[in-house]
Amino acid sequence: MTDLKKRNSLKLFTAASASLSLLSVSGCQSVTALPVSAKDADDLRQWQQADQIIAAIKPVKFPDRSFSITDFGAAAKAGFDNTAAIAAAIAACAAAGGGRVLIPGGRFETGAIHLKSNVNLHLADDTVLSFYTDREHYLPYVMTRWEGVELMGYSPLIYAYQQENIALTGNGILEGNGAVDAWWPWKGQWERRNWDYDASVDQVKTRSPLFEMAERGVPVSERVFNENFLRPPFIQPYGCKRVLIEGVTIRNSPFWLINPVLSEDVIVRNVNCISYGPNSDGCNPESCNRVLIENCLFDTGDDCIALKSGRNNDGRRLATPVQNVVIQDCIMRAGHGGVVMGSEISGGARNIFARRCRMSSPNLARGIRIKTNSVRGGLIENVYIRDIEIGEVRDAIVINFFYEEGDAGNFMPQVNNLHISNLTVQKAQRAFELRGFERAPISGVTLHHVQFNNTAALGVLENIAGIDQLDVSLNGRAISI
Repeated sequence: MTDLKKRNSLKLFTAASASLSLLSVSGCQSVTALPVSAKDADDLRQWQQADQIIAAIKPVKFPDRSFSITDFGAAAKAGFDNTAAIAAAIAACAAAGGGRVLIPGGRFETGAIHLKSNVNLHLADDTVLSFYTDREHYLPYVMTRWEGVELMGYSPLIYAYQQENIALTGNGILEGNGAVDAWWPWKGQWERRNWDYDASVDQVKTRSPLFEMAERGVPVSERVFNENFLRPPFIQPYGCKRVLIEGVTIRNSPFWLINPVLSEDVIVRNVNCISYGPNSDGCNPESCNRVLIENCLFDTGDDCIALKSGRNNDGRRLATPVQNVVIQDCIMRAGHGGVVMGSEISGGARNIFARRCRMSSPNLARGIRIKTNSVRGGLIENVYIRDIEIGEVRDAIVINFFYEEGDAGNFMPQVNNLHISNLTVQKAQRAFELRGFERAPISGVTLHHVQFNNTAALGVLENIAGIDQLDVSLNGRAISI
């Protein structure tokens, strides 16, 4: 288990200065610079919005009463199914007007847990809540969202639907038991697969028809599969208000770890997300409003944090952006990306703030990442990123309009008002991968006080309409792109 209290001991990679080759750049033009003082002052004014978002989040509050699951028949012993006992404790707590449902010390085995309004599910310090891996424990189907598309699917391991004032707290461990012989093989072909491929359980058998249904506008109630190989997310509050996830360590998830959907006033604080399986994204708020993610550690098999708002036609049908999000004081280790937007971003993203985060790992592919295409579309605007320290990373800053399908649709992705300031990279293969379309170039990007050290190449810059630059350097040399 990773000790959350030791997060700040992460040692960022310190690189010696180097003189390395740069890749050629074409199709770029600079924007006329304003005085330094005006630029920095404007940046500070924009950041006042982040504090306003945090202040506007409505907190959870619970009555001072407690319900121990052992009073409802739970037992911390191998082979004992606690699903019914936990459900009974939650129901009793909700019926009494709310309070805390306590998971005491020990290892408790369970299936799906469904939270109710005014209930705080609390794990004691030495608790392990261990989830079964057979699909029967996640039936009947519930309304859920999978890779940005709604369906009736397996229950997430911890789920809440249209509930208010709910929490998952404590310093215990949530063990998903994803492994080479449980959940993860449903991914099918995967670049890091270390299990025998079994075509009979490949998610493509369900994923492809689900996406086709969504494009045809099939009602969600009819998106039901007898043969379902879509792994459930670990934690998914769906259409909820006032949500707190705090203190827990989440391990070995079947799929995405924390995935609030269409929810508002969400706080994720002091959480350890540790899972190296396929699609082990750490925290993916989808179409949520007013979200705070702070003091968390991410060590994952996919994106650390990815902000989303629905995939293709289904995202446009709901037309609900992810908005008013603050990410602060987090540590990102392994992952496909540190702070990410996309690719399921068809509903858009706006008013996104990330500050005081540290990222470093030989297995961190990207630092700041936007991934989309002309099938997704979506407007990403008003994104502010500052005071970021990146130790070791492959690509530091990525905006890629060619993700997956590339330029194969009629919905132009847009990025407006992306501001990156006070970002330092100690070691990277490439500073940038910025790839816009010729018919829809990347624009509205600001880079202020950005330093790339020990970086092998400037990277790829294609179809960039303009970048506002101030104090940008590569290996100790000022650059203009």
